[in-house]
Amino acid sequence: MSGYTLNRRQFMNRTISAGAFAAATLSAGGLSAFPNIKNNKISNRVIVLGIDGMDPVLLKKFVSRGEMPYFAKLMNSGYMGPLGTTMPPQSPVAWSSFITGTNPGGNGIFDFIHRDAEHFVPYLSTSRSYDAAKTLDVGKYAIPLKGGRVELLRRGPAFWTTLEENGISASLYKLPANFPVEKSRSRMISGMGTPDLLGGYGTFTFYTDTHVPGAENFTGGRVVNVDLDQHRVITKLYGPQNSLRTDKQDTHIDLEIFRDPWQPVARIRLQDKEIVLKQGEFSDWVPIKFELIPMFAGISGMVRFYMQEVHPYFRLYVSPINVDPMDPTLPISNPSSYSKELSQAIGRFYTQGFPEDTKALSNGIFSNEDFLKQSKMVLEERLKAFDHEFSRFQDGFFFFYFSSIDQNTHMMWRNMDPSHPLYEPKASQDAKEAIYFFYKKMDDVLKQTLAKVDDRTTLMIMSDHGFAPFGREFHLSTWLVENGFTAVKDPDRYHEGEFFSQVDWKNTKAYAMGLNGIYVNVRGREANGSVLLRDKKSIKKEIQEKLVNVKDPKTGKRMLTNVYDSQEIYSGPYMSLAPDLVVGYQRGYRISDEAVLGKFPIGMVGDRTDKWAADHCMDPAIVPGVLIANRPVVSENPALMDLAPSIIKAFGLPVPMEMEGKSVFG
Repeated sequence: MSGYTLNRRQFMNRTISAGAFAAATLSAGGLSAFPNIKNNKISNRVIVLGIDGMDPVLLKKFVSRGEMPYFAKLMNSGYMGPLGTTMPPQSPVAWSSFITGTNPGGNGIFDFIHRDAEHFVPYLSTSRSYDAAKTLDVGKYAIPLKGGRVELLRRGPAFWTTLEENGISASLYKLPANFPVEKSRSRMISGMGTPDLLGGYGTFTFYTDTHVPGAENFTGGRVVNVDLDQHRVITKLYGPQNSLRTDKQDTHIDLEIFRDPWQPVARIRLQDKEIVLKQGEFSDWVPIKFELIPMFAGISGMVRFYMQEVHPYFRLYVSPINVDPMDPTLPISNPSSYSKELSQAIGRFYTQGFPEDTKALSNGIFSNEDFLKQSKMVLEERLKAFDHEFSRFQDGFFFFYFSSIDQNTHMMWRNMDPSHPLYEPKASQDAKEAIYFFYKKMDDVLKQTLAKVDDRTTLMIMSDHGFAPFGREFHLSTWLVENGFTAVKDPDRYHEGEFFSQVDWKNTKAYAMGLNGIYVNVRGREANGSVLLRDKKSIKKEIQEKLVNVKDPKTGKRMLTNVYDSQEIYSGPYMSLAPDLVVGYQRGYRISDEAVLGKFPIGMVGDRTDKWAADHCMDPAIVPGVLIANRPVVSENPALMDLAPSIIKAFGLPVPMEMEGKSVFG
């Protein structure tokens, strides 16, 4: 790590210029704008399409096939270039900077995972739920006297607040890092960060009469082994913990399934509903209700069934239990009636922040084809919502978010890239062309969008980051042990256990938590701190000098680009939440899943075996996003935090002082 200090703007410029591939493979597309659009023209409409994970290199490659004419038109007539992402280039971090026009120090989001330094409990960075503060115990029930709450943890000035203050209407569909949706004058549906009804990113249930290897270690899913008696299954669908019971036992619904003895079809009964499914068929959304107190209180949700196999084995997938937009139990929209209104217009839709079930594919429950079937279903829902919302958009601000490219690039890159270690040469053509399919679908969206663009409309298409293959895992937590920074109780057993259970905190100098962060174990700050504050700087420097030069023993290549001091790349009122060091990984490398939350795998590097085999949690220079606009972009190095000021200034409004970014339009 070099000794000079970077301010936030210099750091963002560096992350773009360091990506040499951008200059080699991506032209700006010309700075000339569409006819009649002038740089200083004030817009009465601003449209932003947020396409998560759209990569500038892949986009140009796919457009060159000649089958994405509307992207080609806009790229040639307007502006196209790389968009600087955040450090780290994780989605909640990036989208928070998009929303606030600040670096992470100004909005308080530094990773998917944050830690409570006082109690040493990890939590999701964008929102946190709290149980009822006071309850009255009545037998086996705990009646809340003061309700629980869900808190949005993203701080800083949301750009739509400025629009609202100036009488400009705003509509934002599925914007990430915006759950719970707060009351405002804008119309919103929450996106990434919205939990399923169990409170996580999504937990499927899988019923089967055959053995599923490794099921006891699944994350994101649970397997229920069933017996078929005369082709009949009697089981349960388990829901969230019953917060109104003193024992907090899980709620459940009785589930009854009849398998046709000869035909590939099954009938499913639960509550007052009956669903008949053929093998290979998904159901529509099925509304369900979990009882909390009989005849008094319950919690609504909804699921989709997938009858994966009827004979000879029985395999039934049930989606994570989503919040029902027709009867939401969590604050997923503003106004609160909006989700119901939209459902009545287009039907029920995924409310879970990550709708594509990547865990079902990673765990071997879904095949490539199953996953693509479900992903296309998610996209069709999203396109229905876009048709409905965009058709009634007239003036003001309109944002719409698409997740398909991001989730499918994570899972399907390995089938597109013959050089990837997990490449499947016998994969279907649909699997090999999956990423292109979803890029091409965005061209249809752009066609519909351009029909509404006139000389008073500013249009931006942007992504929060790009992508790179991910074939080798770095066990950062293990490296910290083997280099004397994290101490363990038993050197022969520290690979066992969960969540730092083997750590000797009295002798630990630093530890890893989250996807890119390292924390010094500072006394008085950390729950089990041991390092004097005066020694913090020297420990950081020692880690930087040693870690940045670590090489992959298999290839001899350096696995990291840099180890950044958070004090040099961040600033703002929420610096206390930042890790002390932030790791920038080379293309092809990332921290292992186990090391994210306090496990210590054997060895320091391993092959990636999970089908989630492309990623972006690397150095931001490697995975910039993309910006396309229908007007001149005068900024030399546009970055995510510049887009909020750009939106505000496009309407002719002054940019709030709290926003660090600068308008890309000048």
